[in-house]
Amino acid sequence: MASTLFSLLAIFIIVMAEFVAGHDPEVSAATAAYKDPSKSIRVRINDLMERMSLSEKIGQMTQIDRSRATTDVMSNYCIGSVLSVSDSVPGQKPGDRTPHNFSSRKWIMTINKLQEAALATRLGIPMLYAIDAVHGHNYAYRSTIFPHNVGLGATRDPQLVKRIGAATALEARATGVRYVFSPTIAVCRDPRWGRCYESYSEDPALVKLMTETMIAGLEGDIPPNYSIKGVPFVETGQTKVAACAKHFVGDGGTSGGVDRGNAEMPWKELATVHLPPYSTAILKGVASVMLSYSSWNGQKMHANRRLVTGLLKTRLKFRGFVISDFDGIDKIKDANYSYSVEAGISAGIDMVMTPYEFRKFIRTLTYQVEKGIIPMTRIDDAVARILRVKFTMGLFENPYADVEMGSQLGSEEHRELAREAVRKSLVLLKNDDTGRRGPSLPLPKYGAKILVAGTHANNLGYQCGGWTMQWQGQSGNNITQGTTILSAIASTVDPSTEVLYSVDPSAELIELGNFSHAIVVVGEVPYAEFDGDNGNLTIPEPGLTTISNVCDRVVSCVVVLVSGRPLVLEPHLLSKIHALVAAWLPGTEGQGVADLLFGDWPFTGRLPRTWFKRVVLVNGI
Repeated sequence: MASTLFSLLAIFIIVMAEFVAGHDPEVSAATAAYKDPSKSIRVRINDLMERMSLSEKIGQMTQIDRSRATTDVMSNYCIGSVLSVSDSVPGQKPGDRTPHNFSSRKWIMTINKLQEAALATRLGIPMLYAIDAVHGHNYAYRSTIFPHNVGLGATRDPQLVKRIGAATALEARATGVRYVFSPTIAVCRDPRWGRCYESYSEDPALVKLMTETMIAGLEGDIPPNYSIKGVPFVETGQTKVAACAKHFVGDGGTSGGVDRGNAEMPWKELATVHLPPYSTAILKGVASVMLSYSSWNGQKMHANRRLVTGLLKTRLKFRGFVISDFDGIDKIKDANYSYSVEAGISAGIDMVMTPYEFRKFIRTLTYQVEKGIIPMTRIDDAVARILRVKFTMGLFENPYADVEMGSQLGSEEHRELAREAVRKSLVLLKNDDTGRRGPSLPLPKYGAKILVAGTHANNLGYQCGGWTMQWQGQSGNNITQGTTILSAIASTVDPSTEVLYSVDPSAELIELGNFSHAIVVVGEVPYAEFDGDNGNLTIPEPGLTTISNVCDRVVSCVVVLVSGRPLVLEPHLLSKIHALVAAWLPGTEGQGVADLLFGDWPFTGRLPRTWFKRVVLVNGI
């Protein structure tokens, strides 16, 4: 009898030991189902979440800036994502705005060190490194800077946009970045908005078309038999990144074009104009959606449960994760942070971009969950969505960056692609017949004497615009590597052609120069977001004066306008211009502009938005 009891007790101990091993993360993490890529993603998510504590779950919901991401922070808080803003790229000190030549290896070493800290945590959940990639990998020195979206809209070439997405993904992966805040799929209806150049077009159909192919380029093509609608897709391997459709929703339709303003419109307008690109993004498997700072009829999007949870997640069946904008949750109600966290998380935000004050966020959300203010089901939904993306993209199997990818950054192939994009984006707005010489364009390469003038002819920073090395962009030719429009002109013409450059030439210089042709390159200085809001939309000085001085005195005067949107061209000024080209914000490859000015390629670009005559306020708006 005693031996029988002893045998039963031994069996009980063995069974209990196996049970504990199967449910205690400390005992079984090494062989856990969530680490087995042969298991379904659903099984892996459920298995991992059963093992996670509240603090680990909230850590996954937190995205912090690289400048705050020490190895101790990564380990202690189980941080789910890290981002670089313009002044926190690897090796850069906060507040330092000088150009930096940091190699892809430096990026990779920094990111891999943070990843190592994330993987050393109890459950070894990899972090996701993110960055803005608005027109290429635009914070990385030597990267290829493509035309801004308004220029890509002018190409009307969705396959070109797909190739640009693929190139951007490769350049991001070359530095270890696996998640990009791109594409911007706003439908800009008012060019006074400072982010209008981030929009492909005022036409929702064109925005939808470009959205579809850009996401495919960044993330890869969804297989024909892939799962169900709304499930994120990111091709595994070394060439693709997780994408982020932004900014949900209506940011391009605010009253007066005010950035972060109020989109005052009926539901039908929101649904038919601003929502369609998001439906397309979800069908293409976009990994995440970023919310807009703006409001719809007075309610901030970061707190709009009806649209975030009710529409985006439930009706449109989006199963990736929703991320806030930079400190977006803080701006729900400035004087009440606790309310803002509750409102944002309750609305459906899954990952909170809280670059600097992350401890405050973690402390506040933890308290709200522990007190039952935020239900645990809401936390679990958020974490499951984040983990779904990480599992889908193969981050658990391949968490580290590959140093062998470094050659992709600013490669010659990508620069040629950007040059092609510039060629296809330029729009010929005017081309007068100058009599015996015929149309002003194309210009001759041989035997001419050409005056090149204007603030934007020899300024790579102006040529690229905002979101280039710095958030607001920069002036100068040392911000990164590229070809200015002036350099492109000089390399295109025959040695027998004389090219003289003057930013703002005097009347005397022009008259004594006896120039056969003039090229005036002027436009907007770089800006981003609210700094670009503009109520008059005129060509900034000295651009207008330079156009008048030069075009009054040279028989063949070509004006190249470098801008993020149409600008007012008064009739008296337009009459002086013989040929007018909208170059948008072409990026680093200025050779694409010269290709068309001198006839090596034809103009094929078409306006992506209406070119207005003047700005008129209606009812003060």
